[in-house]
Amino acid sequence: MNTSQVIKELKAQYPGKKIILDPENNPTEVIVEIEPTTDHPERSLAVAVVGKSKPHYHKLTTEIYEVIKGELTLNIDGKKSILKPGEKITIQSNTIHSAESDEAWFYTYSSPGWTPEDHILAKAD
Repeated sequence: MNTSQVIKELKAQYPGKKIILDPENNPTEVIVEIEPTTDHPERSLAVAVVGKSKPHYHKLTTEIYEVIKGELTLNIDGKKSILKPGEKITIQSNTIHSAESDEAWFYTYSSPGWTPEDHILAKAD
């Protein structure tokens, strides 16, 4: 994933919106908050661009991923799914999941809205 190019494109498409790099020093995920939780706690909308995310879960949040560009490979509770542009998947709360791609772009709809406190890394076996 060309992180600097992704950031440049996101800044151009969503000027003034907060961009989150995960991890901050060498990001494999770049997220732009389009409709942040701070505006309406019951929901949030972001665009994520992923090379590889770490397995994690949310105690409260249910997420819907909708691929915009690229092909996204998801691992949800040990089951692999591949999504192409226009395809969606719902990830319920308390479900361990991770994503991987060359550079897939996707919407993340969260209910209630996503917070860093509810983004919990899964423990390694």
